[in-house]
Amino acid sequence: MSALSELTKGGTVLPITRWGTPVMHARTRPVTEFGEELHQLVRDMFATMYAAEGVGLAATQVGVDLAVFVFDCPDDDNVRHLGVVCNPVVTLPEGKDRMLDAADEGCLSLPGAYMELARPDTATCRGVDAFGNPIEVTGNGLLARCLQHETDHLNGTVFGDRLAGRARKKLYSIHEKAAETYPPDWPVSPRT
Repeated sequence: MSALSELTKGGTVLPITRWGTPVMHARTRPVTEFGEELHQLVRDMFATMYAAEGVGLAATQVGVDLAVFVFDCPDDDNVRHLGVVCNPVVTLPEGKDRMLDAADEGCLSLPGAYMELARPDTATCRGVDAFGNPIEVTGNGLLARCLQHETDHLNGTVFGDRLAGRARKKLYSIHEKAAETYPPDWPVSPRT
């Protein structure tokens, strides 16, 4: 079993932090230690992401102000990509190479609400893995969206910040209607 796959097992499901909590709207600290404390956080993040049926999860979404995210996400060719990125930096296409993909986007920290958001259709994310080794992930489709969305979280940006005022207001309204089905400690406690 690979070192990465070991980190996808044995975690504890944690409550997902909601938008409005200060940690969700502030820049995170860089990861500088790559030992067991980080590895347990990563295990817990994978467990939480899987329990919530998400494709990516940033440390801020479990209340930790550390620059790390996990993902298990398909690309446009339905190829599954699994990983951990610490201290991520996303590079997006520019000029004639920049094509936008408008698709519904949601966030586990604002459960039950989705809104169309245009993002570049490809993205490259560079950083280091959970062991401090350089890593580069390039993706298209949902994977490109995931890499951008999770890196945004670590910079204190939620995807609602990228929406126009009217769309943001509608997003919050959709969330309010769905919120009662998500317990405060979701996904520790299941939806009702």
